[in-house]
Amino acid sequence: MHLPSSLLIAAPLLANVSAEPIRIPQRDVSVVSTSQQLAVRALPNSPSGGYAPAVVDCPKTKPTLRKAVDLSNEEKDWLSIRRKNTIQPMRDLLKRANITGFDSETFMNEAANNISQLPNVAIAISGGGYRALMNGAGFVAAADNRIQNTTGAGGIGGLLQSSTYLAGLSGGGWLVGSLFSNNFSSIETLLSENKVWDFENSIFKGPKEAGLSTVNRIQYWSEVAKEVAKKKDAGFETSITDYWGRALSYQLIGADMGGPAYTFSSIAQTDNFQKAETPFPILVADGRAPGDTIISLNATNYEFNPFETGSWDPTVYGFAPTKYLGANFSNGVIPSGGKCVEGLDQAGFVMGTSSTLFNQFLLANISSYDGVPDVLIEAVTSVLKEIGAKRDDVSQIIPNPFLDWNNRTNPNADTLELDLVDGGEDLQNIPLNPLTQPVRAVDVIFAVDSSADVTNWPNGTALRATYERTFGSISNGTLFPSIPDDWTFINLGFNNRPSFFGCDVKNFTLNANQKVPPLIVYVPNAPYTALSNVSTFDPSYTMSQRNDIIGNGWNSATQGNGTLDSEWPTCVACAVISRSLDRLGRQTPAACKTCFERYCWNGTVNSKDTGVYMPEFKIADAHALDSGAVAIGKMVNVWSSVVVGVVAATLLL
Repeated sequence: MHLPSSLLIAAPLLANVSAEPIRIPQRDVSVVSTSQQLAVRALPNSPSGGYAPAVVDCPKTKPTLRKAVDLSNEEKDWLSIRRKNTIQPMRDLLKRANITGFDSETFMNEAANNISQLPNVAIAISGGGYRALMNGAGFVAAADNRIQNTTGAGGIGGLLQSSTYLAGLSGGGWLVGSLFSNNFSSIETLLSENKVWDFENSIFKGPKEAGLSTVNRIQYWSEVAKEVAKKKDAGFETSITDYWGRALSYQLIGADMGGPAYTFSSIAQTDNFQKAETPFPILVADGRAPGDTIISLNATNYEFNPFETGSWDPTVYGFAPTKYLGANFSNGVIPSGGKCVEGLDQAGFVMGTSSTLFNQFLLANISSYDGVPDVLIEAVTSVLKEIGAKRDDVSQIIPNPFLDWNNRTNPNADTLELDLVDGGEDLQNIPLNPLTQPVRAVDVIFAVDSSADVTNWPNGTALRATYERTFGSISNGTLFPSIPDDWTFINLGFNNRPSFFGCDVKNFTLNANQKVPPLIVYVPNAPYTALSNVSTFDPSYTMSQRNDIIGNGWNSATQGNGTLDSEWPTCVACAVISRSLDRLGRQTPAACKTCFERYCWNGTVNSKDTGVYMPEFKIADAHALDSGAVAIGKMVNVWSSVVVGVVAATLLL
């Protein structure tokens, strides 16, 4: 999984960068500032004090469901702050891009006085297990202006701070969930912490200290089983997802025992979220109708956000308060005398629900490791007997919050449980559905795709699935840019470099109440400086492998810090402002026209089957030795257990 040292070049994480790789002095890691240390989450707020939900008194005004005709009042109030908070980082981003013929300062001044003019940016991280988490982490790190040198030459730092939404699905959901479960710490901080993102020991072995001996491993799995048992003892049904989510939390949440009392809704109560200093997090899952075993494009798409859980699809078309999932809603209300429930939205359970594909992975591997206690095997076997082997990838929410809701179209309206599965099972492996909803008015989505479509590289299947879904009634009239077939995708290189879809708004025919969809900036996983097409089901990675894949994601996001395209930051900025310029009826700057000619799909099709897809290293190709005058040195990863060091590229003359 490593690029040969004779070819390895790049300037990824935390390196001083320019349009060409340069020699970089290693960073002094002898002193660690407190700002780089992982802050303990202040709100492990499950009322039970652990993993189990608890019955509680309802607030004076009981929670209810609402129809999906608009954004929730809570999201609207939050957006009124967040949109303003994106002005300064976007101003800085556009200024650094230096778009010829475009007065970014005047544009942003006008936007500050008219928020509807301000570009509305979203980032979507695909599924794909740890591969998706690590590749997505590279993109997020490159877009984060808190990380040193992301705003230098070739950098796109500040894009994260300019974004309104950050969505994840399955492995991408682990990334988003981990970020927010750890106070929206930077990738740099998460990598520097011993408590999280240590993938050397798989979840089957447990945390490093648990994996040191069979005795400790027994304790680890006993803790997992004990917490899940508490949920069942409290009167709530459990599934394989509970065990999967609990084990996953040990790697992703920097708290004792993986933060069993952490809830997804408590994100809304954290200081940085209330001040709208972060994007709005969304995780995605698919609904499984009673009796179904195959998930199609007609499956209902559900989203979890800190305020609500529900669907924009016409089947359900409603939302329940995330904090009160587990309450006995019927026809949208809690019956007279009914109690509320809190804690069902445990953070690991929500991340596990978005990635239930891995339930089967857990079942297939758990008994093969020494030290897994009998009590866990017996508990998992008991769950399987209750739900059946054909439903081992199901996450159960009981009672069903959408009972007797939208009875005419809701496939789960008369069932006591809501069955949810991995958000990528319908092939929409990028969480685009929540971001394309017209009420959210997103202008541009940076879609980071780590899908395993062909030799574990993406080929646009996720984009095509979302596009094809728009032709059915399930889309509710929501539009999406046209996407070419798989071989066109490969033959034109769209799966090997960033590509833009939906550039020309004149190509969309709008019916009544329809809106132009967002511009899609597709950023596929490709071999820039590492063979990052690891298997979705690889359970463990050395620190070096982890860092290589994250660094590769960084190079994908920045095009090797401009080594592959020095104008890439300008093109990113052009994508950001494109829809706003269209709304204002303004001409596209010449520099942006050049970018769009380079990156936008122009409708060309080449569907020829060209055989097995085996891409070459992109950075190595870009700096091939043509005269023997230049020898490329190897990249040196300097990671400290306390702080991330420099990942340096050395150019030997």
